Amino acid sequence: MTELTMDATVLEEAAMGPTEPMERMEPYRRELTAYAYRMLGSAFEAEDAVQETLVRAWRGFGGFEGRAALRSWLYRIATNVCLDMLSGRQRRARAMDLGPASTADAVLGPALPEGAWIEPVPDGRVITDPADPAEVAIARESIRLAFVAALQHLPPRQRAVLILREVLRWKADEVAELLGTTVASVNSALQRARATLADHQPSSSDAPAPMDAAQEALLARYVDAFERYDMDSLTSLLHADATWSMPPYELWLQSHADVVKWCLGPGIGCRGSRLVPTMANGSPAFGHYKPAPDGGHAPWSLQVLEVSGDRLSGITFFLDTARMFPLFGLPNHLDS
Repeated sequence: MTELTMDATVLEEAAMGPTEPMERMEPYRRELTAYAYRMLGSAFEAEDAVQETLVRAWRGFGGFEGRAALRSWLYRIATNVCLDMLSGRQRRARAMDLGPASTADAVLGPALPEGAWIEPVPDGRVITDPADPAEVAIARESIRLAFVAALQHLPPRQRAVLILREVLRWKADEVAELLGTTVASVNSALQRARATLADHQPSSSDAPAPMDAAQEALLARYVDAFERYDMDSLTSLLHADATWSMPPYELWLQSHADVVKWCLGPGIGCRGSRLVPTMANGSPAFGHYKPAPDGGHAPWSLQVLEVSGDRLSGITFFLDTARMFPLFGLPNHLDS
């Protein structure tokens, strides 16, 4: 169900009764979207999950009567919605989870289905603006592409436990009540989830630092190098083992030589591109437009950059611009 359809459903049903419940629940939309995104790995599915959560909550509000905190009640509903959506599904992944790096000479292969990939999410949909910078840092870290991909290795209930306990800092008894289980069961699930996550998540040294003057300068150099299509300058900004991937294709690269060969070979159509800044998954991102045959620049990819230290550790080019660009509020064409 699309966001537009769900919004229409909520408004239509709310018109038949008091609107006060919706007004009370609406302030939780962004944090619920962040929770659902971590659970599902898709911004579109997360928004659908939150809309369904609000519909169920509106319908059941008469029986709620304040017997629990409204926030906890909404999270209980959202968790059940996400668990229902995850039932029987394959896990979403990044290209780096599916096999070894390829070379620039490899065949691109068929596009994998939409549900196979971790998809990006706009920061504005999932990050609130608390006064504490430490909370912002935790929020950014916990929506990184690599972290969300690592979460997908967990069974859904373990995933919920870990997010609620480690990211949202809920107490074990609160999580037990939400899931209808025991504290011992929650603690056991958390222990197993931590062990699994330790094998898949990036090391703490890879955690992004807050945006500062040095990072802003790095991004400026990146934009300049990419738009000039200067391969020497571009690769000088990449760590030696930086990843270069292009969902929905399984192929990914991990050497400067292969990146250059790809850009000057199959990717030569990107020469003369323009980049429009945005933010995705707590990281710098760009709407990537390549020259269009009829003039100006047409959407080509949403680039999400991963920064580690003074260089880039990864660039993901999400090629489904028909879905991604409207989500990020990016224009569908740039004039010359």
